[in-house]
Amino acid sequence: MDRVSAFLTLFSSTKSPLSARPKSHPWPLFTFLILAVLLAGCSVAVENEIVPASISSEKLTIYSGRSSSLVDPIIQQFGQATGIEIAVKYANTAQLAATLLEEGDRTPADIFFAQDPGGLAAVEHMLAPLDTAVLEKVPDWARSSEGKWVGLSGRARTVVFNTETLTEADLPDDMFGFTDPKWKGRIGWAPTNASFQTMVSAMNSMWGEEKTLRWLKGIQANDPKVYPKNTPQVAAVSTGEIDVGFVNHYYLFRFLAEEGESFPARNYHPRAGGPGATVMVAGAGVLAASENKEVAHRFLEFMLSKVGQQYFAGQTFEYPLVEGVNTPKVLTPLSGFTHPDITIKELGDLKGTQDLLRQAGVTP
Repeated sequence: MDRVSAFLTLFSSTKSPLSARPKSHPWPLFTFLILAVLLAGCSVAVENEIVPASISSEKLTIYSGRSSSLVDPIIQQFGQATGIEIAVKYANTAQLAATLLEEGDRTPADIFFAQDPGGLAAVEHMLAPLDTAVLEKVPDWARSSEGKWVGLSGRARTVVFNTETLTEADLPDDMFGFTDPKWKGRIGWAPTNASFQTMVSAMNSMWGEEKTLRWLKGIQANDPKVYPKNTPQVAAVSTGEIDVGFVNHYYLFRFLAEEGESFPARNYHPRAGGPGATVMVAGAGVLAASENKEVAHRFLEFMLSKVGQQYFAGQTFEYPLVEGVNTPKVLTPLSGFTHPDITIKELGDLKGTQDLLRQAGVTP
């Protein structure tokens, strides 16, 4: 067995239910560094150290709407394996999309790494066509129909709930049930978060504007606690500050890995499916104005390699989009819950969604 195969066997594939949860991350970061070296062929491993085979003068500037804690390790692995100097600007996906639109052809960005399809759709006219070989690594639903961006990982919307005060049987069949006054003061949400806004886009597509506005106003009437993003909602659920939070699936697993089985929160995939179980992609594209397109394409190829995809599956508990990548036992397979059949294009109306949020009085 070669060294790559030996490392891959450390990570067990499974389709086990959500109840089987590991107590620690199955893949240490060092493993990914070694794999990056072995697969890229541009560095050598010596006594547990990574030594670049050569120092590159190439540079890459990334605008990332994904948080540093989630993606910086894999971004830096690419830099260490290739010797390429990488600069990353981290901010909210919508903010970065607005920045790109303002900068236009003067943007220093080579890559836009967005948390959701809406952000990518907003600047799609600024992106360069990607190589067919890159696009075809992922399913049709996980890439731009125009060939301008590609999904790098999948995330599911879910409801995180406090297991000391609630069971799944206490939770409504779909998201609209949370407009019931009995949930007043018990809900957390992050209306400015890109993934939350993608869920609202799904609502608008599936329910129509009138029902979506009723949902937004109904939740608003229930005095939800407002958070800047997903992580503090999971923490707040665990302490009893709120009973439920509207989040992406993988944030809980990071807490479980650190705190163990006693952590008093679990995910609930709405029984009826619907917008609250929307499966989204985080994706990236190359700016047409970039002077480093070849390097940018190499970055996308790395993120879609077994190394990159195994990182998302094993370290951030997201869904890999490339076939043949093993997933941890903690990750509920997409076939294990009901989720809507909705196209990426239907999730791309970021401006329309933000208008609805303002109209409902949720955001200024």
